[in-house]
Amino acid sequence: MRVSGGVSRGLPLAGAAVAGVRPTTERVRSAIFNILQPDQVEDCRVLDLYAGTGSLGIEALSRGATRADFVERNRRQCRVIQENLDFTGYSDVGRVSCAEVLDWLNRSATHSGDNDLYDLVVLDPPYRMGEPTPTLERLAHSGLLHPDAIVVVGFSNRVTLPPDVHSLHEIDRRSYGDNAVGFYVVRASAN
Repeated sequence: MRVSGGVSRGLPLAGAAVAGVRPTTERVRSAIFNILQPDQVEDCRVLDLYAGTGSLGIEALSRGATRADFVERNRRQCRVIQENLDFTGYSDVGRVSCAEVLDWLNRSATHSGDNDLYDLVVLDPPYRMGEPTPTLERLAHSGLLHPDAIVVVGFSNRVTLPPDVHSLHEIDRRSYGDNAVGFYVVRASAN
């Protein structure tokens, strides 16, 4: 596994340290960041949920994001993310939180300010978790999203995600084998 684009293109990343972790493939990561416009990544604050190896957030940093926060519950995987940040030179702009994603969102929502808003959120939760709609719902209500934020969610093609999740509206969906990727934006007002 390696960084697929940007200034760190080609640098290797450590993979899963525990069974059941399914890192986003290089093909899918490359496709995600080719779909996103450069101004949707450059100079942005990124949140990588269910971070696993940190590959999505590191990909964003390589492509010009200024800061990335990684949330992963498994301590061994948190160490892998930190090692990948150290190896790629992003440890000064990457922060790893070892926590359950929904708990982290609940805690962070109560402490967020205008400087804590995210421009880009990437999440590729474990398929065994099922549908990621509860995470999208909590994220939509968290107060952590910039008004122009983009949320990119990876999920199994066997799962059906709604086109609208509160203030999040799906603008694009792509399939790559069993992998699907949904692109959501924040709507000005939710139905």
